[in-house]
Amino acid sequence: MSNLEQTLSIIKPDAVERNLENEIKEMFKSKGFSILKEKKIQIEKSEAEKFYKVHETKPFYNDLCAYLSSGPIVVMVLEKDNAVLGNRELMGATNPEDAEEGTIRKKYGISIDKNSVHGSDSVENAKIEIDFFFKD
Repeated sequence: MSNLEQTLSIIKPDAVERNLENEIKEMFKSKGFSILKEKKIQIEKSEAEKFYKVHETKPFYNDLCAYLSSGPIVVMVLEKDNAVLGNRELMGATNPEDAEEGTIRKKYGISIDKNSVHGSDSVENAKIEIDFFFKD
């Protein structure tokens, strides 16, 4: 039985700055993801604050918002069976030091903040996050 899902992936400013977009996209494709939509954008801090609203009570919220709006990002809609979980497995742990070999964050992440990628954490949030960047 197929469980086709969509999830949002963001290639964060640290990875875009290092021209890693294509390598990261290839990692997704090699794991069977289709990239349905993508665009390179720069967002305002106020938009980052809306996007990360779920984290607004957390101590890292302000830094997170400042960082996401600090340079160009690539936002993508990925699709495959169990895409949300698959994307989280491919990204690896938030802290690149804890991430498993072969994950995006292990390979490219610089720090817990500059960890190169964001991915939705649930099917519900994926829908919200996709709508946030791709309102059509």
